[in-house]
Amino acid sequence: MTQGIWSEECYIYGYYLESRKHISPDSGFPITLHPKFNNKIKDHIPPDPPHQERVAAKDRGSFADPEKKALFSTGAKRIDLTESLGTVLEGIQLSRLSPQQLDELALLVNERGVVFFRDQDLTTEGQVKIFEHYGELDRHPSQKDTRHFVIRGSTQDHREILKYTPWPSGDYHADTSFEINPPSYSMLRMEEHPEVGGDTAWVSAYGLYDTLSDAMKKFIQSLHAVHTSRLQYDTILDLWSTNPNRPPIDTHHPAVRTHPVTNLKALNINPGFVTAFAELNKIESDKLLDFFAYHIHSADDHQVRFKWSVGSVAFWDNRCTVHRVIPGSYEAPRRGIRTTVFGEKPFYDSMSEGRKEREKRLKEESAKQNTVVG
Repeated sequence: MTQGIWSEECYIYGYYLESRKHISPDSGFPITLHPKFNNKIKDHIPPDPPHQERVAAKDRGSFADPEKKALFSTGAKRIDLTESLGTVLEGIQLSRLSPQQLDELALLVNERGVVFFRDQDLTTEGQVKIFEHYGELDRHPSQKDTRHFVIRGSTQDHREILKYTPWPSGDYHADTSFEINPPSYSMLRMEEHPEVGGDTAWVSAYGLYDTLSDAMKKFIQSLHAVHTSRLQYDTILDLWSTNPNRPPIDTHHPAVRTHPVTNLKALNINPGFVTAFAELNKIESDKLLDFFAYHIHSADDHQVRFKWSVGSVAFWDNRCTVHRVIPGSYEAPRRGIRTTVFGEKPFYDSMSEGRKEREKRLKEESAKQNTVVG
């Protein structure tokens, strides 16, 4: 869903949902929400096996100059869109960056969550080449081209469509977070876009962790979130009428993960793919998931919303953000090219810090040092 809706076809296939054909005349709702009687779902045999665990190479952000001198030697102008996340870089062409500058850009993405560019001359081949610098290219379960994925828009009413499919396809998520090695970085470059509509919103997972109470932080750090592709798998077959390459999987990842470059804690929960907590029973999980859905959707102080145009590029870190495409009723085409790379298997380090915790510690250390010097 990267963009919120991941499809290589225009997202207009609401009528394909099998459950629309099996409506109770009394309730107006489907007889079943999970239509295994749909032969497209029941009989599909994916051609490829699930991804196996990988040992990811050291993140390119780890090789960067913390001051990013090479990146900003280009004359690039940095504009931070919010305190928490989101930065626009003006006066820079991604196609002309050196390996050192690409490393420093990765570090900026690690820190700011998502970085935006306008009026880029980047081609699909150039975009793929850039992402090969960051690691091994990942492939979404419904991706046709092994190097990149075509992203369309979302014109469905997701509030209504949840009557017919169990997957919240328009909700916040981190790209394929159900994989054993979920993607670290994603890049989306827009080739066609309506003048109005089709925006994308990101929320900082650093900020989502920071704003929990201390008691909730302690509790959630002890849990593992169950990330699943099962609901998306069924929806790909039913709604998109596309055949997934791999069978559905479930993985248990730490509910709070440590970022390998910044060593910051980030909330690793998203409504798109997390269906439970491994250590809790169902009703406990359901209530906690309700809270985190509210927590994410109410995090306006840790959200940024980007208005696309042709030639725009977004480069984000799935380990410290969640995102969603904003549905709309636009009729103009929306088409983008997304590339992703495998990241490390998510881990939690109890010695890592929250972003606000680090800021407080550094401030106290600075004040103590000034007192000693004075």
